[in-house]
Amino acid sequence: MMTDSRKPVFLVIGAGAGIGGNAAMRFAGGGYHAVLARRSDEEGLARLVGQIEAAGGSASGTLLNAAEDGSIEELVARVEADIGPIHAALYNLGAQIGNRALDQTPHRIFELGWRLGTYGVFRLAHALFPAMVERAKAGAHGTLLVTSATAAVRGNAGQHSHAAAMGGRRMLCQTLNAEFARQGVHVAHVIVDGPVDAPDTLGKLLGDKYEAFKQGKGHEGVIDPATLAETYWHLAHQPRNCWSHEVDVRPWTDTPWWNDNPDPQIDSKGKGFAGPRTD
Repeated sequence: MMTDSRKPVFLVIGAGAGIGGNAAMRFAGGGYHAVLARRSDEEGLARLVGQIEAAGGSASGTLLNAAEDGSIEELVARVEADIGPIHAALYNLGAQIGNRALDQTPHRIFELGWRLGTYGVFRLAHALFPAMVERAKAGAHGTLLVTSATAAVRGNAGQHSHAAAMGGRRMLCQTLNAEFARQGVHVAHVIVDGPVDAPDTLGKLLGDKYEAFKQGKGHEGVIDPATLAETYWHLAHQPRNCWSHEVDVRPWTDTPWWNDNPDPQIDSKGKGFAGPRTD
C-alpha cells in the first residue's frame, strides 16, 4: 500500500556499471523509478540511465560526492520532494584503497575509508528513515540494502582502513536493524564474498589483466552483478514475517571466508575444514 501516487523510488548510492547499475536496472524493471548517484563519470551515468529507459524502465541520474557534508542529506530531500517516495535504497559505496602497510596509511586516508564505508551509511539512514517509518504506519515498509565485503568479517594485512570501515558498517547495520525493524524498516547487510564482474571496480583495479583473471576463475567463477541484483530484489520484497538481515554470496567455486587460510595443523594433508586443496 503506497501513500503517494507517484512511483516508488529505488535510490542507489554508488551506481557504477556493476552491482549498483544492475540493481537499478532490476528495480526499474519491477516498477520503481531508479535514482542513480555516483561520484564521477557523468557520461557513464547517462549511459546507465539510457539503458534502463531503453528497457522500458524509469530512471534519472545525479553526481554525488558522498564524503561531502550535507550531500547525502540534500539528495534524499530532493528526491522525496521532486521525484517520489524512497521505498528502497542501496548503499553500494566501497572503501577499498588497496593494500597499504600501516606506515603507508596516512590518517586522512584511514578517515576517508570510514567516511565512505561507515559514516555514509549512518547519514543515509539518518536522512531516510523518518519518512520510511511514517510510511510503514500505512503498510509500506521501507528497505535499506547495504553492500558489504569479506573485510566486514575478516581483516587481512594491509587492509587497515577497509576492514575497519567494513566491520563498522556491519555493526552499524545490526544496530539500525535492532532499532528500526519493529518500526517497519528492513535493513539488509549483503556480504559479497568474492570478485564481481564489474568494469568500474574490479576492471579498473586489474587493468589489462582483467580478462585473464576472469578466464582463470573459470565458468561461473566470478559473481554476475545482474544475478546478484535478483538477491537485492528478493531482500527488498520479503514479507515482514520472514526478513533476512544478513546474507553472503560467492561463486560456487570459491572457498567461503570462514574456511579461507586454514591453520596448517588442521589442514596439513589438504583435507581440513577448508576441504581439499586445489593449488
